[in-house]
Amino acid sequence: MRLPLTLTVATTFGLAGIVSLAAASLTATVIEDTTQSSVQAALDKSGLEWAESYAEGLNVFLSGTAPTEAERFMAMSTAGGIVDAARVIDNMNVAAIAALAAPKFSVEILRNEGGISVIGLIPLDSDRDAVLARLKRAADRDEHIADFMETADYETPIGWSAALRFALNALEDLPRSKISVSSEVVRITAMTDSGEEKIKLERDLRSDAPKNVELVLDISAPRPVITPFTMRAILHEGALRFDACSADTKDARNAILAAADEIGLPDGQDCRIGLGVPSPTWAEASVVSLEALGALGGGTITLTDADISLVAKEGTDPALFDQVVAKAEKNLPELFALHAVLPTVNKDGEAERVDFTATLSPEGLMQMRGKLGNTLSQTTIDSYAQARFGSENVYDALRLTEQVPASWPSRVMAGLDALSQMSYGAVTVTEDFVEVSGKTGSQNARATISQVLAKRLGEGQQFSIDVAYVEALDPLASIPTPEECIAKLKAAQSEVKISFEPGSGTLDASAAPIIDAIAVILDDCGDIPLEIQGHTDSQGRESMNLALSQNRAQSVLAALRDRRILTSAYSAKGYGEVSPIADNETNAGREANRRIEFVLLQTEAGEASSEGEAAPTSASEGEESLDNSAEAVNEGSSDGESVTQESSEDVQN
Repeated sequence: MRLPLTLTVATTFGLAGIVSLAAASLTATVIEDTTQSSVQAALDKSGLEWAESYAEGLNVFLSGTAPTEAERFMAMSTAGGIVDAARVIDNMNVAAIAALAAPKFSVEILRNEGGISVIGLIPLDSDRDAVLARLKRAADRDEHIADFMETADYETPIGWSAALRFALNALEDLPRSKISVSSEVVRITAMTDSGEEKIKLERDLRSDAPKNVELVLDISAPRPVITPFTMRAILHEGALRFDACSADTKDARNAILAAADEIGLPDGQDCRIGLGVPSPTWAEASVVSLEALGALGGGTITLTDADISLVAKEGTDPALFDQVVAKAEKNLPELFALHAVLPTVNKDGEAERVDFTATLSPEGLMQMRGKLGNTLSQTTIDSYAQARFGSENVYDALRLTEQVPASWPSRVMAGLDALSQMSYGAVTVTEDFVEVSGKTGSQNARATISQVLAKRLGEGQQFSIDVAYVEALDPLASIPTPEECIAKLKAAQSEVKISFEPGSGTLDASAAPIIDAIAVILDDCGDIPLEIQGHTDSQGRESMNLALSQNRAQSVLAALRDRRILTSAYSAKGYGEVSPIADNETNAGREANRRIEFVLLQTEAGEASSEGEAAPTSASEGEESLDNSAEAVNEGSSDGESVTQESSEDVQN
């Protein structure tokens, strides 16, 4: 049977269409697989293993989570290099970016004759204007302030505000300094005018430093000018003692001490390094002199600038004396002149003396006994002594005689000069000898006395110095620390209360003795940062209690000012009823809560609140801005560094 022609044609076209569709589908699948493989291989080769690709038709889709925006862009670029970039579809995500770590906040302040410059990064909360206001307050009128600070809006680190506040306070007393500040460490490099000022400055800075901030000090002082340049050594029974020892360099000091060690210098003695050396060969002359003293076996050697006085001990063999002196004169450097003395004795073997004696008591009373040549000499000596010790403190028991040498008044005045260097003691002046003994609160008193006597008496004159340093007499060493001051205040107020008139901020007349006692303690303590806090019980309105507590604290501050106490570092603040230390429901508790507290300002509130310590309170808006960042006043403090003084009242508040 023969098929119709039309059916045959239709069937042929139908089969052709089916074959074409199958071929097209297979071709598209091959192209998609090839494209996907090529793109994925390129991504993996570029280290972008996190990216996944798949093809759909002519388009290539990229998916996955890119670590950074840069890697997402790199994946798009890599795929666009294999196929047309317009055919690449981005279905990728980017990982969340972690918050940036806070920067390291620090400030460096430099102050010199050219002005003040400050550079660094500070928290935004520190208030740049407040910092500059504090710098202007510390600066002299004509000092220029160069501001190179930047701010960053990050959380203020703990300790930053206290460290910055301390540095700005310290800057007021440091005209030549560099201060580096961070939240953990304050480094201060500065120069003072004297060694005594250096000691006091270091002590004050350490006492004022915040407890949780490390303080690193590098305070230097210029070498003192020593005039006259003096070395005085006494050798007695095999033991050497320095009354004064000066050197111009460390090497010179070491050479002198080494020579002294050879003839019996005990440990603990040293030479003072300073300016004013008469010759670069000072150390050589000192060593030769000490060797001569050792060869004699005893006596005194005194170098005053270029003059050398060697006094042998009594009973020295004249032949040995001549031999030692000749050798010393030969070995001494040029410029130095040696004057050697071999003491003479009377027929009984004792040195002959005439006397003048002056004694100084611990209370400052000075008495003179002995002989003077005439009325003019007596008037001169009396006037000189009164100028040195005070006209009301001098007692004259002098006698007039013609048996005194012509140089006697100058010898007596030299002795009085030496006595004035001591806290108490005595000086005995004879025709050929001056003896000084006593106690002093100055570590340099022995050297100073040696210099005075060597200069005033002249070469070849003999003198002895037996002056002991007593730390209790040292005005620097005896200054109590702030903590010791708080302890003394607490002891003074353990039984006596500060009392006020009922319901008033006016001090009661009975409060005068305890205020006097507190004033004496604070006068000895010096300029310590102190807050006088007023507190009340909860009776009455809160606003009235706050005002009453402020008035009472201010009254105590005013009473201290009336007693000539320096109160520039003190502040008065009332806290009202917000900081009770006892139960306000009982009479005894309310009585305890009505009180005055003395609080030492040296810690951070935020860090010390758990210990019950109060934070420094600002005295100006600029200072308050520094505190607002991370710290607040712990108003309820009554432990730690505070001293509580209850007010005595018979009525509420």
